[in-house]
Amino acid sequence: MKTKLIVERSISGHMGTSVPDLDVPERAVNKLIPEKYLRSTPPSLPEVSEPEVVRHYVELSNKNHHVDKDLYPLGSCTMKYNPKINDWTASALAESHPYQPESLSQGVLSVYYDLEQQLCAITGMQAFTLQPAAGSQGELVGVLLMRKYHELKGNDKDTILIPDAAHGTNPASVAMAGYKMLEVKSSPKGLVDLDDFQAKINDRVAGFMLTNPNTLGLFEENISKISALIHAVDGLMYMDGANMNAMLGIARPADMGFDITHLNLHKTFSTPHGGGGPGSGPIGVTEKLAEYLPRPRVELLDGNYHLKYDYPDSIGRVHGFYGNFGILIRAWTYIRMLGPDGLLDVSKVAITNANYLMHKLKDVFELAYDRTCMHEFVLSAQAQKEQGVNALQIAKRLLDFGFHSPTMYFPLIVKEALMIEPTESENKETMDRFIDVMKQIAEEVKTNPELLQTAPHNTPVGRVDETHANRNLNVHW
Repeated sequence: MKTKLIVERSISGHMGTSVPDLDVPERAVNKLIPEKYLRSTPPSLPEVSEPEVVRHYVELSNKNHHVDKDLYPLGSCTMKYNPKINDWTASALAESHPYQPESLSQGVLSVYYDLEQQLCAITGMQAFTLQPAAGSQGELVGVLLMRKYHELKGNDKDTILIPDAAHGTNPASVAMAGYKMLEVKSSPKGLVDLDDFQAKINDRVAGFMLTNPNTLGLFEENISKISALIHAVDGLMYMDGANMNAMLGIARPADMGFDITHLNLHKTFSTPHGGGGPGSGPIGVTEKLAEYLPRPRVELLDGNYHLKYDYPDSIGRVHGFYGNFGILIRAWTYIRMLGPDGLLDVSKVAITNANYLMHKLKDVFELAYDRTCMHEFVLSAQAQKEQGVNALQIAKRLLDFGFHSPTMYFPLIVKEALMIEPTESENKETMDRFIDVMKQIAEEVKTNPELLQTAPHNTPVGRVDETHANRNLNVHW
């Protein structure tokens, strides 16, 4: 592990703030604060100037990898560049208070209303709720909508089907909503195995949760038949919309037979995500489910926007207020800036970039499914593992070249998986650099495997004992 000289920046007498003198007698303050809470000695705080503080945090940010620094090819997570105008609009409205009366919140409510309309147009759904604060929470809301639908119809259903390549949050959402999960196998083409799927459909099936394009980056070519089979037993089709950035302006979930879809605004519509947040996972539904959406919902009546609570069959509120406001504003800005043609270009370029990378790398690493992909693809480092270097070590070696690693070991159905998504915001020059590095790493596996087994070498923190770190997590300074 690399070592670096630690410099103490705190110097007695340095100051970065100027606090005004008390304008009330000190004894008056002491009377307001119980004596047990008063300090007997001054706090031991760093003494640094404002420039030193700023430089410290800038240095820390440069030690971390982020999408403003270089390529961040996390498959399924869509870590793409975020236009700074999104931050500007969100900041401009940041002081809007959720308890403001409706009469003083017309601008904010109009943005909510317009964003819902835009998302309906993009997906073909009849109505949206913006309340869910993450894709995972959106999933849970979607399954609760399924439950409400079947309860009101008197359907005795207890099972939801999920593909074996699904995101891990799918079975978790099913379990939290009180359903049983039944796994459906993937076919040799990387799609839903129709024979296995049909064998598991019965009157107990409440619905099918399907990511489309799936986590292998492949479009589900039998989606119309799958939807018809689920609807034949009065089940509901749920689309995990994590990969909607591959279909903007090309295809709509409602037209494929989906009844419910969630969208990750923090992925498809560019807003920042990672590190546990922030996020936003709106849920869209067809007309037969609209009355069950969380309340309140924004409505336009006589030229004014209102929050309507009168939905007797609603599943209830799922967020303290009306969604993750800052993320919603960013997504609305992104959609409005690009318009229909721009959104279509987003998906076209994302698909083109992914296929370019895939074709350049498939002769270096094994391609899990050698087919035209959508926005992402999955390589396997199984051959490299047989030479003594696994996917994790390849990912760590990438850090030495200034790239973040791809998603590793997912989907679970691919051994030593490396799931790569360049997104539409990376140019050919950046992708060519990534290709060259991946080829170099593949050569190093053959000629100098120890270099990868001990990577990374050029990062602020070298190789760590991950088992120890996971079991002895230290999240404070």
